[in-house]
Amino acid sequence: MDDTEYGRFVDWDKMETGGQEQSSPKVLNCTDFQELKQLSRQGYWAKSHSLRAKVYQKLIKDIPCRTVTPDASVYRDIVGKIVGKKNVSTLHLPEFVDDREVPSYCLNTEGIGAVRKILLCISNQFPDISFCPVLPSIVALLLHYSQDEAECFESVSRILACNDPSRRLVDQTFLAFESSCMTFGDLAGKYCQGPHKLMVAVSEDVLEVYSDWQRWLFGDLPFTYVARVFDVFLVEGYKVLFRVALALLKFFHKIRGGQPMESSNVKRDIQAFVRDISKSVSPEKLLEKAFAIRLFSRKEIHLLQMANEKALQQKGITVKQKRQNVHLAVHAENFKSEIVSVKEMRDIWSWIPERFALCQPLLLYTNQEHGNSLNRFYLHCEGHEPTLLLIKTSKQEVCGAYLSTDWSTRRRSGNALSFFGTGECFVFRLQPEVERYEWVIIKHPELGRVASAAADEESNSSHETPESSDPSNRLSPFLATRHFNLPSKTASMFMAGSTECIIIGGGDGQALFLDSDMNYGRSSHCNTFNNQPLCSETFQIATIEVWGFKDNLNGEECSSALP
Repeated sequence: MDDTEYGRFVDWDKMETGGQEQSSPKVLNCTDFQELKQLSRQGYWAKSHSLRAKVYQKLIKDIPCRTVTPDASVYRDIVGKIVGKKNVSTLHLPEFVDDREVPSYCLNTEGIGAVRKILLCISNQFPDISFCPVLPSIVALLLHYSQDEAECFESVSRILACNDPSRRLVDQTFLAFESSCMTFGDLAGKYCQGPHKLMVAVSEDVLEVYSDWQRWLFGDLPFTYVARVFDVFLVEGYKVLFRVALALLKFFHKIRGGQPMESSNVKRDIQAFVRDISKSVSPEKLLEKAFAIRLFSRKEIHLLQMANEKALQQKGITVKQKRQNVHLAVHAENFKSEIVSVKEMRDIWSWIPERFALCQPLLLYTNQEHGNSLNRFYLHCEGHEPTLLLIKTSKQEVCGAYLSTDWSTRRRSGNALSFFGTGECFVFRLQPEVERYEWVIIKHPELGRVASAAADEESNSSHETPESSDPSNRLSPFLATRHFNLPSKTASMFMAGSTECIIIGGGDGQALFLDSDMNYGRSSHCNTFNNQPLCSETFQIATIEVWGFKDNLNGEECSSALP
């Protein structure tokens, strides 16, 4: 690399070249997105600093931006006025970086000072940014591949000014940041169940651990690794960051999971692992693991992110306003159940969508107090969404279901027994052993890819409820039927109720069937959740409870918080 053109801010003794610069490719003549995606994942330009610099410039110049986006000439005009002759190392950084240490990576002294100047100028030109702790890392990274400070400033400005509504790049408010943390928690609970279970076991508040997920990538990862992640991020967008962070969590669990950990040190343990990742995992292995995770589509993740933002807004969190202690809300002093312990309820709370994990459990119905009657069950549960059903059998087996949709929805089909609900529903057992069964599409997304003819048939099927055709209807959180073609009737039978029974899960069996007297039930395998029987195949109900969700800040019921 000609370090007179690029790299004046780099300490070349720290920068890995591996002696491969001479034999590395010099140009990239690729315009096809799929090919570009493969090249970025394979590290085509990772071994050539000069090629990476050119690729970064091209990719960033292709980002659609607001009409008025600060460029290099703006930087040259304002930097003197903002910084002047002050000692750069003593300048206070903008509040939006959240007092986090600015990573130096492989920068020299001049480069470290330049990062601070660029951040101050960005703060001047982007007054709407209220919280963006990853920005110092992005500025530092791009400075390695910039001719001067002004070029780096322009590149970062274009990333911040992206106006493509389908392309999320950098969270710039506390609301967006916190909702991303909640979304990461949702994804971890679905795709990293082993690591997630460990996090729940060793931490008081698992979301507090996950609040560091962006820091793992932009702050803790060594330079070689974060540059490889950024290569792919510029091509594929925000979803890549979720993938890599989930892969880090998986590797941490695999390598460190067998070692004793203390609650107060979990965040520090993960940070230490990520910083020393080169001892155990190569950049290639990290990306390989990341792209082996079969995540939901961008559309689905966007819906989840919007729902999480709405839930936070309902709790008083705005784009600038922070409020602490809004996380997991099952406390020993205010929780009492005849079926589960506080720890068991916390385990269940770690499975539910993060926007509801912000709420306290609220007992709605129990047969011990309200009697064994399906009518009484409906009377106390209708008007609440979502709900948590818990059952203890006469043999001391414990099982249940998380149900996304208000039971009153059953009346929309008249007297006919028809299914409703969304893909956030799941069933589980706690005793004699713990097992959770989610919607079959989560683990097998290929089942959701149906031909248009099948989708048309679905729209007319008896289990499709009227709300799915109404785009304004509030009953449709993440993975709702109105947003996505469902594969078949039997793979989307979430919940159903009539005056005779309630059914949870269907298709070649029922995960739970309860009779009208709420005395007896059945459990078997069903296609919707691909579950084993949750308890004895026929059972007598000893205790049944239904829990709702109460806002732990103002005492009001949590709503479905839909986008």
